[in-house]
Amino acid sequence: QVQLVESGGGSVQAGGSLRLSCAASGYDYNNYWYVAWIRQVPGKQREAVACTQVRRGDSIDYDDAVKGRFTISQDRAKNTVDLIMTNLKPEDTALYYCAARAGMFCALDPSLYTNWGRGIQVTVSS
Repeated sequence: QVQLVESGGGSVQAGGSLRLSCAASGYDYNNYWYVAWIRQVPGKQREAVACTQVRRGDSIDYDDAVKGRFTISQDRAKNTVDLIMTNLKPEDTALYYCAARAGMFCALDPSLYTNWGRGIQVTVSS
């Protein structure tokens, strides 16, 4: 069973930066695994902002709303998938989840992800 734990959230002013980290355990490497960062604002649907293939780190994709501002990367020594967020905007305020799925491609569809962390809050003030 894959377990995911997020860390690094918090509050920042618009234009600032934050780094989220997703620590994972339990991967079955007989499959290809993909990790996405998915955010949710109360009353709105979940939105996947970035995804990557675990270990190789290829097959990266970003939602248009964050392209050029967010970077998804891996720290193989720590076995984490990080989301580096720069030039943050108030509309980036959300609960951010790390989620994983076994599959063949990077997907920005939250419904495809089977394993989820508990989420971590990011608040951007204007």
